[in-house]
Formats: sequence, C-alpha cells, structure tokens
Amino acid sequence: MAIGVIGIILSLILLMYLAYRGISVLILAPILACFAAFLGGLATGDIHILATYTEVFMTSLGGYVMKYFPLFLLGAIFGKVMDDTGAAKAIANVICKKLGEKRAIAAIVLACSVLTYGGVSLFVVAFAVYFIAAELFRELNIPKRFIPGAIALGAFTFTMTALPGTPQIQNAIPMQYFGTDVYAAPILGIVASAVMLFGGLFWLQYRANKAMKRGEGYGNHKNENIVKFNENELPGFWVSMLPIIVVLIMSFILSKYIFPHTNLNYLDKYNTTASKVIGNWSLIVSLIFSIIIAYIFNYKKMANPIETLTKGVNGSFLAVMNTASEVGYGNVIAGLAAFVAIKGALLGLSSNPLISEAVSVSSLAGITGSASGGLSIALGALGDVYLKEASALGINPEVLHRIAAIACGGLDTLPHNGAVITLLGVTGMTHKESYLDIGMCTAIIPILAVIVCIILGSMGIV
Repeated sequence: MAIGVIGIILSLILLMYLAYRGISVLILAPILACFAAFLGGLATGDIHILATYTEVFMTSLGGYVMKYFPLFLLGAIFGKVMDDTGAAKAIANVICKKLGEKRAIAAIVLACSVLTYGGVSLFVVAFAVYFIAAELFRELNIPKRFIPGAIALGAFTFTMTALPGTPQIQNAIPMQYFGTDVYAAPILGIVASAVMLFGGLFWLQYRANKAMKRGEGYGNHKNENIVKFNENELPGFWVSMLPIIVVLIMSFILSKYIFPHTNLNYLDKYNTTASKVIGNWSLIVSLIFSIIIAYIFNYKKMANPIETLTKGVNGSFLAVMNTASEVGYGNVIAGLAAFVAIKGALLGLSSNPLISEAVSVSSLAGITGSASGGLSIALGALGDVYLKEASALGINPEVLHRIAAIACGGLDTLPHNGAVITLLGVTGMTHKESYLDIGMCTAIIPILAVIVCIILGSMGIV
C-alpha cells in the first residue's frame, strides 16, 4: 500500500512540476496516471496499464468532452466574435473611462464576477473576457502576464464558491448532504467574498504597479492577432454588451422557468434526467443566441466573418482536451486502492468538523485537480459524520455547507488544474509568467478566507 501512496504523491508532484515547466498536459496526464497505476499495481498485484489507459483515463476524458465540448466551442466562438467585431474594444474603452486607468484590473475582475455570478461557466468567461482584458491592458500598457490572475480572481474564486446564491456547481453539491440551499450561511459567504476580492485586488495591483515602475509594459506578443479598430468604427457600448446580457438573462430564464416546466420525461430513453442536462442546455441555447445577435448587430464590422468563426472553432479544441486530460488523470487516481488510504487519513485529521471538513475537501481537490471532484469525494465519504458532529456541537449545517464550498476552491488550482491550464492557453501565457498571481488569488487568499470563516462559524455566526 505504501508504494501505491508514494506513486500517487510522486505522480502529482511530477504533473505539477512538468506542467509548470511548459510540457503539454496532453502528454503528461496519461503517462503519469499510468505511472501511478503501475506503482499501485505493484502493491496489489494488479498491473493493468493498458486497461487503465483505455477504460479509465480515456473513458473519463471522452465523457468530459461529450458533456462540455459544446460550451468550449460556443464560448470560443463567442469570445472571437466579441474580439473581431470590436465589441471587446468598445467595452474596454467604456470601462476604462468609467472606472479610471488606476482601476483597470478591478474592471476585469468585476466583469468576470458579474458573468460567473450570473451562472455563466468559468470556461466561457475565460474565452469571452480575455479579449476585453487584452484590449484594456494593452491600451494602458499594463503587463499582459497579469491578465490570467485578474480573470482567475473574478471567475475562479468568490463567485464560484462563496457568494450566497451563486449557481455554480461548487455551491450546489453540499446541498444534498446538509439539507441546505444555495444561500446557505450568507454572512460567512459575504465575509469570505470580501476577503478574496479585496485581498486579490490588492495583490494584483501591487504586483502590476511594481512591474510598471520597473519599466515593464504590455509586451510584444506575436501570436495575439487582436484586430485594431478606429474609435469611430467601434460599435456602441450597449450594442457591445447586448450579447453578454443575453447570455445572463436567457440562461437564467431557461434554467429557472422554461426547461424546469417543460415535459422532459422522454430523457429516460437517453439514460439521463432533466437535472443533468438543464444547466448545459440553458448555456448552449443562450450562447447560440448571443453569437447570432453579435453577428446580426456587428456583421459589417468583421473583416471576414467566416474566418472569425473558423478561428473560434480552432481555439476551442486544445482548451477542452487539456481540461479533459486532467479529468482523466483525476479519475485514475481516485480509482486506485492506495487513494482509499490517503482519503481516510485526510478525513480524520481533526475532532473539529469544520477544520476536518476544510482540510479534507481542500486536500482532495488539490490531489484530483478538481474543486467539484474533491468536494464530492470528501462529502460522499464523511458528509453524514460531519453533520452529526456539527449537530452535537451546536453548529448550523449551513456553516458546514459554506466551509465546504469555499474550501474546495483553494488547492484545486494547483498548477495541474484543468481550468488553470485552459486559462493560460486562452490568454497565451505560461505557468512561469502568470501562475504566481493565479496561485495567490485562487489558492492562498481563499485558504485565508476559509480560516476566517472557520473562526466565525465556530462562534455561531451564519
């Protein structure tokens, strides 16, 4: 068993290090997953490398692509249309004028926050907002390497896990274990959100100011290919915002009022249920409509509409495959016998259910490279135990919900995380250039937020 545990830890370290060094996760994930499976097999006597690769890794990868590729595809097209029509430039200009040049980073964080809190997938946000951020940062000569950190702060942190009411999956998973809703522990959620938002903004602004004082500017990025427009040729602000507004409003209406009241009993024939498809369907339909609207209102402003569509399509493939490879890796690790020992050790670290829950969820999220994955594993194993212990101590189940949700958004964003890799791919940056800021905003500061919430939750604050 010991060699199996060593294999998991070693493969994880190698994955993080080599991904940081710039080696493609498409190569790393299957090799290191099979490496961990090989060492685990030495301990149990079951070494089935090919079966692990084809039946576990590739099955998980394929399942992820099947489920999420439409969102990656449409998100990439949406982002490219926003770029080529000049909508990104128009929005960037208005944001710059309204918030001032000193608040450019805050503007991007705010844009991402609004979208993700509105239910838009963080992957879609990364595609769409990048083009806005690139224009804004280039206009103000802010180093491009801070764009991933700004997007990550707005999309991967408080609107994903902490802010009460967020529809993201990380806020939904704890409900089934604790009998709560998405608005659980609103005070803790707001406090955690404030810690993440203002802590992250302070860090990014400090780092950017320091770099610019050294004379560092936006930089020369040869493969960026962002279209230049004359100010007078740009679409109006509200015309530019319309596709984004459509995504927010339409996805909300479809997911809350249209699909839930539509007879979807026929889904039994497809071996699925309404609850599993409504979220994706809502985003797919709303993104299609937003793309159509963007084309209709700004068709004449695109030099080559077909080329815009083609580049958007091409840009989606690498992003979805990188993320899917990480999902495959996580599923291989989670299925190993040695992982049971790791999970058991993590789940028994403290007699305080809030501390034990936070450490377990965050650690498992880090190992699997998935916030929702780590959350599901931890709560699936000991969710009922946490609930009983909290009840005995007089701790409100809502506190358990919020601590679990916030904790899963910490170590999940280690360098091997699929969302991090996707974000770097979308922005054209590397781990070496941008991960320090991503890690500070999405891992270190959220961990501090968890600690604050544990203290407040132990005091009876909900």
